[in-house]
Amino acid sequence: MQRALPRTVRAGILVAAVAAITALPAIAQVYRYRDEHGNWVYTDRPPAAGQGAEALRIKAEAASPRIVVEPRSSGGTIDMIAVNECLCVVEFAVKTRGADGRARAAQAVVPQRSRQVLLEVPAPPGTGTIAFDYGYVIGDPGATHQPRGPYRAPFAVAQSFTISQAPPDAATHRDAASRNAIDIAMPVGTPVHAAREGLVINVAHRFFRGGLTPQVGSEANFVQVLHDDGTTAVYAHLQMDTIRVRPGQRVERGQYIANSGNTGYSSGPHLHFVVLRNAGLHSESLPVAFAGPGGSSVVPRTGGMLTAY
Repeated sequence: MQRALPRTVRAGILVAAVAAITALPAIAQVYRYRDEHGNWVYTDRPPAAGQGAEALRIKAEAASPRIVVEPRSSGGTIDMIAVNECLCVVEFAVKTRGADGRARAAQAVVPQRSRQVLLEVPAPPGTGTIAFDYGYVIGDPGATHQPRGPYRAPFAVAQSFTISQAPPDAATHRDAASRNAIDIAMPVGTPVHAAREGLVINVAHRFFRGGLTPQVGSEANFVQVLHDDGTTAVYAHLQMDTIRVRPGQRVERGQYIANSGNTGYSSGPHLHFVVLRNAGLHSESLPVAFAGPGGSSVVPRTGGMLTAY
């Protein structure tokens, strides 16, 4: 379950700052240049003297949807309100502990672009406090994976790339949300195409760092697409400022959506592709097969080649 940090309410007023979960860091300036191998390098530091580089201006993007639980004073109570600004349903869970030591908890599936009171908690007297914690998972817990056929390989037709990680191998895909994910090794800048039609519900495009340090773990550019059966596909580690779709846009199978990259927690340029469902307050990755020659179905395997048909 995606989680938020514990919060504290004092006398009906939120005193611990609630950070925007999906806020993006400010970027003063970004430069790009090609290294000795012809690969694009992105950096926030001015290039060395004599190094030809292009200064990038990052286009503004609509804010990612807010998915939070906010406390609001209401007479003698504090309402714990689920705020879902996503274009899909979201399942929330919240728990509180008041000054009296009594624990309270609730969960609910909240419709797209709506708000819902999850809990009504008695306001603490005087300077008393109420601590609360919450989590959420995108998608309907009743969704069933029902693709009409094999997925399309997520790149241009007739191209082939090596699968660097696929189930049952789990070098880095160890939890339920990534166990069935597919990593496809491809050069930075390779066009990425939608593997299945759906509605874009979230994107991030302003990150440029990549590596294996904790500092860059949350800095993967991505596109998230909601399928008609309630599952979602995530295309991650995309190249900075190349995403060509926006939340609310319908994409078709095979449509160009972005370029592959090497952003976020990544040991090298690749596309991370995963299909997810809400399995009841936790995200679960789903096995996928890709379309092969003559209408066949191809199950991805580590070290194998994947070709788009």
